[in-house]
Amino acid sequence: MKAYINAISYYLPNQVIDNSQISMEHPEWGADKISSKTGIYKRHIAGKDEFASDMAVKAGLKLFEENNINPNEIDFLLYCTQSPDYFLPTTACILQSKLGLSTNCGALDFNLGCSGYVYGLSLAKGLVLGGIAKNVLLITSETYSKYINYLDKSNKTIFGDASTATLITKKEGLYEIGNFSLGTDGNGAENLIVKNGGIRNLNKQSVDIFSDEGEYLHNDSNLYMNGAAIFSFTSSAVPLLVNDALNKNNLVSDEIDYFVFHQANKYMLDFIRKKLSIPQEKFIYHLEKIGNTVSNTIPIAIREECIIGQKKGKFLLAGFGVGYSYASCVIISC
Repeated sequence: MKAYINAISYYLPNQVIDNSQISMEHPEWGADKISSKTGIYKRHIAGKDEFASDMAVKAGLKLFEENNINPNEIDFLLYCTQSPDYFLPTTACILQSKLGLSTNCGALDFNLGCSGYVYGLSLAKGLVLGGIAKNVLLITSETYSKYINYLDKSNKTIFGDASTATLITKKEGLYEIGNFSLGTDGNGAENLIVKNGGIRNLNKQSVDIFSDEGEYLHNDSNLYMNGAAIFSFTSSAVPLLVNDALNKNNLVSDEIDYFVFHQANKYMLDFIRKKLSIPQEKFIYHLEKIGNTVSNTIPIAIREECIIGQKKGKFLLAGFGVGYSYASCVIISC
């Protein structure tokens, strides 16, 4: 038995913030400087009263409508988010109701960031091959913007909000899902973190911390990212991850037609591409108009650049980031 990606849809919130708006708030960073450093020109941001679950519902309903899918045929829902509605109940249970899925449908959340989509594919494939489910709905949805301090110009330029929905089944579809390489290094956990809000720091208050020069540094109630540490981790871990994924699929790099990596930022993607000697024409970029949407970047890139762009062949996917967590797999056009 095999497992296949049958369809992908996504939702972007209506509010858009471009580089000129960020530059107005932080005049020391011009719009051109932001785009040259990140490769990002604008990003979609969830509204004040719009949350990850709201976007997840919109992505799921869009998938059903665009692909003529009967919600009652979904027998398992996987929901990837790091911005859940509540500590409990499980947001996937709420989505089951709002999406009109059968009460015989399994549903669970899993908390992962930039590696989340590839991990989700591995879980979905396991459910299908294990005979536990026939039609798995994988939803990723993230609103990192709600974690970002208004003074944090660095993270503000990078992250955008989005949600995606993917149907994985045993019925042949767009792509056959190949073998996986998965990895974890929790030693880097504090390099990309929101410290306050969970049970360990439930009621802790925090204030904005500034350097001696008056530069904003962090607030433990907001998103903190050690960019230098993340870059160091990525530059060392991702080449090993990619090579392991190739080995597990009995392939060499030249046999891959396209590489679809997590769209962290243009500088990091260019560095990894060159380190792996991947030709530019084989490397997928899709972040100029949406930014880094965390677990959503890979499925959006597949949808826009591969499905709509009518690219065929073998695709190597790689997600990496917060955790540290990293994952790669190969998908093959049917």
